[in-house]
Amino acid sequence: MTNNFNRRTFLKTAATGTLGLSAASSAFCFNILSEYPLKDKYRVAVIGVNSRGSQHIQAFAKIPNVEIAYVCDVDSRAREKGVELSKSSGAQTLPTGLVDFRKALEDKTLDAVSIAMPDFWHTPAAILAMQAGKHVYLEKPGSHNPAESELLVEATKNYGKIVQMGNQRRSWPRVKEAMKALHSGEIGRVYYARAWYANTRASIGIGKTAPIPDWLDYELWQGPAPRQDFKDNLIHYNWHWKWHWGTGEIVNNGVHFLDLARWGLQENYPTKAYSSGGRYQYQDDWETPDTQIASFDFADGKSILWEGRSCNSREINDMASGVSFHGENGTLELHNNSYKIFDNKYKLVRSADPTSNTVVDQAGAGFDMDIAHFTNFINAIDKGESLISPYPEIQKSVLLCHLGNISYRTGRALEIDQNSGKILKDKDAMKLWGREYQKGWEPKL
Repeated sequence: MTNNFNRRTFLKTAATGTLGLSAASSAFCFNILSEYPLKDKYRVAVIGVNSRGSQHIQAFAKIPNVEIAYVCDVDSRAREKGVELSKSSGAQTLPTGLVDFRKALEDKTLDAVSIAMPDFWHTPAAILAMQAGKHVYLEKPGSHNPAESELLVEATKNYGKIVQMGNQRRSWPRVKEAMKALHSGEIGRVYYARAWYANTRASIGIGKTAPIPDWLDYELWQGPAPRQDFKDNLIHYNWHWKWHWGTGEIVNNGVHFLDLARWGLQENYPTKAYSSGGRYQYQDDWETPDTQIASFDFADGKSILWEGRSCNSREINDMASGVSFHGENGTLELHNNSYKIFDNKYKLVRSADPTSNTVVDQAGAGFDMDIAHFTNFINAIDKGESLISPYPEIQKSVLLCHLGNISYRTGRALEIDQNSGKILKDKDAMKLWGREYQKGWEPKL
C-alpha cells in the first residue's frame, strides 16, 4: 500500500467490494491508515489578515478541499474585509470573524491555522495552536528570536503537528529547477552565495502617544510583548523596525533570500557571523538598520553575503532582490521565478524565463504564485505528501537572520557552533538569544 492510497481511497474501494471485509478489518486493526484523516473539507482559521494574511485567504479559497472557517484579526476593519475577501475569492461558505483567535482554537472541528500575525506573535500563536491539536501554516520568519525558534522546533516534535513555513519561493518551479542545476554541478563546486533586497521605504517619523483607535484591540495585539503605550506611527507596518516587536529587514525579507542561499550551498549552521550597518537615511523612530551587510562563513569553505537596503532601491544584476551563486565554472543568478547561468568568461550559457506572467515586486508575488505552497500544506495533512518547508529545517535559515541582527547589535563577529547554531564564548551576545514576555504570556510547552 503506497502513500497515494489514502484513507478516502481505501474506504471507497472497500465500499464497492473490491476489498473484502477481512482486509478492511485487518487494515484498521493495525491502524495502517490512521495518519490519513477522512475529510472532504479541511477547516482553516486565517489569523492576521491586514496584509499578507489577505493572500492566505485568497490561496485557501482556491483549494477545493479547504473551508475557511474563521478570519481572525484585532483590527475590526481588516477582519470585515477578510470575511468579504473570502467570499469574493470563491469560498463556498462565509467564515466567522473573530477578534481573539483563541476562540477559534476551541473549535474541535478546526483542522489548521494559518498565521500571518506580527513576528513577535508567530511562535506563541503556533504553540497555542498545536496544543489545541491544530496543524500550522506559519508565515515567515516564525520567531522573534533564536530561543523561540528552538522552542517551536521542540513543539513540532512534542505535538506531532505539521508546521509549514511561509517561505513560498521553495515551491516556485524555476527556483526548484535552479537548485537542481546547482546541486547537479552545472557550475561546478558552489562556494559563495550573494543575497540582497532593496526598497525605498519612507520615513516613519516621530510617533506620539495617542488614544487607541476604536477599531483596534491593542491589548490583544501586544499579546506576549511587554506593554508599551500606543503610538500613532506603530500599526500596521512600522512595528517591523522596532526591536521590541520587529526584527528588521534582514528577517522581514532577508529570510527568503538567505534561505535560498543556504539551500543552494547545501549548508546548515555557520561557524562565524558578522554584520554591520545602521539607520542612515532618516532620523526617526526606526531602530533596526535600513542598510545592513551580513556575512556567514561555513566549515567546508563556503560563504554567504547578505546586503539589505530598505531606503535605496538601486538594483544588483538588474534585480531589486535576488540571489547569485558562484562556483568553479560559473555563476547562476536567481531572480524570483527565473534564472540565468553564465560561464567564467561572462558568456550566457542558458536561461529560464518565468513560468508565470505574474509580476513579482517588493510587495511579493500574490497568492497565485504561492498557491502551490499552501496546497502542499493541505496535501501533507490529507495525503501524507512530503512537506516542502518543514519548520525544523527552515529555522536554520531564520537563525542566519537572527545571528546577523545579534552581531549588528553587539558590534562584533560571532563564533558559532556549527552543530547547534549556538553562539560560543559570548555571554553578552547570548543575552539577545531570547526576550522578556508580558507576565502570563510566556510561550510554554
